[in-house]
Amino acid sequence: MKLDWSENYSYPNSAFTGVDLHSGSNNIDHRTSEISVKELIVRRGQPFKFTLKLAKPFKPTLDELIMTVTTGEQPSEDLGTMSRFGVPDKVRRSASAKAVWKAELQRSTAPETGILTLSITPSVDSPVGEYTMSARLGEEERALANLSVLFNPWCPGDVVFLPDEVERKEYVMNEHGIIYKGVDNYIAPIHWDYGQFEQDMVNICMKILDCSMKHKQDPAKDVSARCNPVYVSRVITSMINSENEGGILKGNWGNDFRGGVSPTHWSSSYPILKNWFNACFCSVKYGQCWVFSGVMCSVMRLLGIPCRVVTNYQSAHDTNKNLIIETYFADYGVREKDSKDSVWNYHVWVEGWMKRPDLAKDGRYDGWQVLDPTPQEKSDGMFCCGPAPVSAIRNGDTHLKYDVPFVFAAVNADCITWLVKRDGSQVKIHSEENRIGQSISTKSVGTNRRMDITDSYKQKEGTKQERNIFQYALSRVNDGTAGDGQTCISGEKVENGTRVTNNGSTQATRQPEEQICSPTPPPQLFIRFEEVSKPVNGEDVSVRLVLNSDSKVVRLLSINISVQAMRYTGRPAGNILANSTEQQLMPGRDLIIPILVPYSRYQKLMIDCESMNISTMVTDQRKKNHVFLAENRIVLMNPPIVINVQGEGRVNKEISVEVLFMNPLNEILRNCSLTLSGSGLLREELITKVPDLLPKNRVRVMFGVIPYRSGERTLLVDFDCASFRDIKKSCTVIIRP
Repeated sequence: MKLDWSENYSYPNSAFTGVDLHSGSNNIDHRTSEISVKELIVRRGQPFKFTLKLAKPFKPTLDELIMTVTTGEQPSEDLGTMSRFGVPDKVRRSASAKAVWKAELQRSTAPETGILTLSITPSVDSPVGEYTMSARLGEEERALANLSVLFNPWCPGDVVFLPDEVERKEYVMNEHGIIYKGVDNYIAPIHWDYGQFEQDMVNICMKILDCSMKHKQDPAKDVSARCNPVYVSRVITSMINSENEGGILKGNWGNDFRGGVSPTHWSSSYPILKNWFNACFCSVKYGQCWVFSGVMCSVMRLLGIPCRVVTNYQSAHDTNKNLIIETYFADYGVREKDSKDSVWNYHVWVEGWMKRPDLAKDGRYDGWQVLDPTPQEKSDGMFCCGPAPVSAIRNGDTHLKYDVPFVFAAVNADCITWLVKRDGSQVKIHSEENRIGQSISTKSVGTNRRMDITDSYKQKEGTKQERNIFQYALSRVNDGTAGDGQTCISGEKVENGTRVTNNGSTQATRQPEEQICSPTPPPQLFIRFEEVSKPVNGEDVSVRLVLNSDSKVVRLLSINISVQAMRYTGRPAGNILANSTEQQLMPGRDLIIPILVPYSRYQKLMIDCESMNISTMVTDQRKKNHVFLAENRIVLMNPPIVINVQGEGRVNKEISVEVLFMNPLNEILRNCSLTLSGSGLLREELITKVPDLLPKNRVRVMFGVIPYRSGERTLLVDFDCASFRDIKKSCTVIIRP
């Protein structure tokens, strides 16, 4: 309900004649003017100015003005969803009243004129939400105004207080971000527009809370609990995905996106949130982990909870909660079967900043908390995850809530690789303690550089301390003391032998464990992959497999090579090619085997895949129990997009944007489209169909953009066609007032 003074105060003989919310100046002081300068939006624990005009002079010694603020449909002082306070404050409240507001007359006010200028301070533990304010003077009571109250990371008394101003600007106020994809040896940044201050975002985010299962089950208790960012952030994780009723985004990890758009289409949160809001809260189709997290970060920042998006490479999904990931290979090098456990190339979640007095009074678990909105496993009966303290994950405190075992396994599970023989028997060929949780990444504060935060999640791999913490975490899981709200994680893959990177670096292959082998250690076999040229989408991929050994004799090797298109969840999408050969490995010499993957072989399978996996299974023919496995993940570089912005950027003045794209293929590109987005530049996605593009031809498209907000803005461009899915490009545009 929007209060209108002309309607509510046109009463004859009323004691109240007008109000001034000072929305413009208050919102600047509360750092909410980017959201609105017309509607009053304040942060708890911080005073705001409010002017009330009365028909008669106000005498503080004789008169008492009683103010009331309420939120929710069942406001209660005991629940903190209603507060009564006075000028002067003689209000008799419940002894158990929570979240009490206060008001003071400003020194500059002149009560004798009937104009009262008040300084009103919402309690620092007020529930966030939309409030109605009313006043009583004598026997008359009138509704005065509506306002919204948010968390306050600038207030030392708020549990979301973040001390560093530069970090507050990044994690609360910055509407632009970077989300990291790719693989751990080929990290691919994509720009993301959070748009948390776009039109209607306050209404959208409050509606997200109102649509939650918690609110439907007990509205009064839910609204009261919105004073706590631990509760609010957990509710948000459940509402971002559609697995819980009313959720924003429907997940889809297949390749059929009918009825919606591919998750790779999205570059911004606001179009998703706006679509959900305008479609009567029907889930938007479709999302995957980085989309879920980008949207959640927008909601968290709008509400005032500092938030950042984090990518964990080689991210484990431990379905049986034993902190061990098991994968299987056939003896010809191809993944034999899907395991319930998996290892994703990467998985994206968010971190929210808050105190955790529910876990420890000494602050040891305060700070960044993992929140994962991707629906993977149920936690307390719903698809949600967190908040799990990063410090608890690092220390192996898997007995703490929420969902610490889930996230601990994601970054620190052990891996076992099994060889499935033709007769169906299984042989353990390798175990790894340092595979999971690589290059954990987030955007740096104040720059677009990547920040590696792996050390905040775990001890250095290979150290005794890391192993001790793993055993401690495992003991907590095994003895049944894992924390409430326990969840599991989704996917990653395990390799035996060398783990070879895309840039040609190598690690020595260790001899398989727990096999029937000779008492004396067999000779080592070293395997690496080398790029012949940079892998480019649309061109043949050429690499070399290089083997050498410390053996003093000739070794006869059976070498099986397999190339598969891989989804980022670690699941194969299809076999591209497979080759087998027998070769002699001479002492002290490299054995080089060229691997050529023609574009014609991978093109169809790689359209909806982010990487290809080249694996080799090497068997010593003279000692067939000596088996070695190596893998190499390759990310193909997409052809470039060029953006040129012409004209001076000013609010409400059109600028011209030129987008250029060259078809690098010897075939026609069909079903082409360009999508432009960017908060402050475009109020909604601008989608343009592009004619079929002939081989080696260039397309040039001009757009007119009228900026509506000043500052440093990011323009995001997406090119999509039947052969290349959602190639991204962005540029920064400075818009002056």
